[in-house]
Amino acid sequence: MSTETQALIAEYFASDTLAGLPRDHWIDGQWLAASAGESMETFDPGTGKAFASFAAGDEQDVELAVAAADKAWRGAWGKGLPAERSRVLYRAAEGIRANAERLAVIETLDNGKTLSEAQADVRSAARLFEYYAGAADKLQGDTIPMGPDYVSQASLEPVGVTAHVIPWNYPFSTAARGLAPALAAGCTAVLKPAEQTPLTALLLAEILHRAGLPAGACNVVTGTGNRVGAPLVAHPKVRHVTFTGSVETGRRVMQAAARNISSVTLELGGKSPMVVLADCDIDAAIEDVLWAIYSNAGQICSAGSRLVIERSVHAEFVERLAARANELTIGHGLKNPNIGAISSLEQLDKISTFVEDARTRKIKVAAGGTRLTDPDSGRGWFFAPTLLDDIRPMDRLVQEEIFGPVLSVQVADSIEHALVLANGTEFGLAAGIYTRDITKALRLARDIDAGQIYINEYFAGGVETPFGGNRLSGFGREKGLEGLRSYCRTKAVTARI
Repeated sequence: MSTETQALIAEYFASDTLAGLPRDHWIDGQWLAASAGESMETFDPGTGKAFASFAAGDEQDVELAVAAADKAWRGAWGKGLPAERSRVLYRAAEGIRANAERLAVIETLDNGKTLSEAQADVRSAARLFEYYAGAADKLQGDTIPMGPDYVSQASLEPVGVTAHVIPWNYPFSTAARGLAPALAAGCTAVLKPAEQTPLTALLLAEILHRAGLPAGACNVVTGTGNRVGAPLVAHPKVRHVTFTGSVETGRRVMQAAARNISSVTLELGGKSPMVVLADCDIDAAIEDVLWAIYSNAGQICSAGSRLVIERSVHAEFVERLAARANELTIGHGLKNPNIGAISSLEQLDKISTFVEDARTRKIKVAAGGTRLTDPDSGRGWFFAPTLLDDIRPMDRLVQEEIFGPVLSVQVADSIEHALVLANGTEFGLAAGIYTRDITKALRLARDIDAGQIYINEYFAGGVETPFGGNRLSGFGREKGLEGLRSYCRTKAVTARI
């Protein structure tokens, strides 16, 4: 651990806050207080206590931010050279890396995740800006053959002002995931971070400004979904909305955008299966399944939240997996345990309700199943890594997203049965496959309905690989070159010569 990180941690535990945390909106290249003069508190999930306050915005603040974004799109940023956009994004990547330690500590405090997880998120965000910096000046169109008497070309243009509604589980990296390709394409943006985790999106906007991004090209308005998110996604000058969150909220976002015929990218979560076949490397699969569900305390849209396992290895696998789950340490994220806190008391209550309901229905709790607190302070919002065994296909533990460290086990009698179980929900975000037989793996990958398939390593891939889901998991893709498509529109120009 670096000296800077140690100093930040010491400062926080001595004062219950950090100096210099952002308190206002970032609009048109400057800090602006909320129009109504109101503020909200943000809580450290590791202690359950508020550690900072921030602006509570409303429709008037949204109007200012969208106006600034529209002006920047029609001027300095939207009409600027692609090569200059590339240079700004490269400098932004370096700015993130230069501030990585402070960003990671603040992300841990705001979200509750472990410091090592927050550090990985910051590295990922820097890589996103670096990746799309390389793409900014390579957005080429096509020429279309129409015979000797015509010249026809299709060019790519930025869609205009984009809105980004950021979730609380990965505040910094998700902000970067949408913002970097939008800026690379020449769009401008207004970000609305989750009210539970507003701080790092504000710091990102400031880093971009220092990297040379023109005023208005990136704006951040903080506050609640009703007062900020709803007017933002419904604004007539917003031409594309990128939303990550629940299915119900996603439906409302889509309806609001539809009134303006604005396009949307929706990432709405999942109930992703990990299909473990009897011929897999059992030792490797146990460790991989463990982190597929318990990373970030299970608060991952694409978490491997269902274990679909062949009956012949079920008993041994679950016994060993439960033993590993019971070994994991829990505590305040800045102390870097294996698992950090649940991001809000509301989410902790939701997880607890699911598990208590399972107990009343006599479902076997093979590991965990209890609310916890930080062992050092006795405070905070924590839930033990939990394993619920032998769940029926239509049980709510299989069909509904819990969004916590809770793994539901389903037993399959054959590979064909495993496929049926894997496809047995309305979600289609991700899936994992564990087998030594590449033919089995590729056939399952072909037949499982999901936006991304991981074979023998969950979360395989990276910034370069498209990410998104099918059915109730949403539509559209982020990351990779696919991530640029949402932020471009095609114009065809044809001339008779």
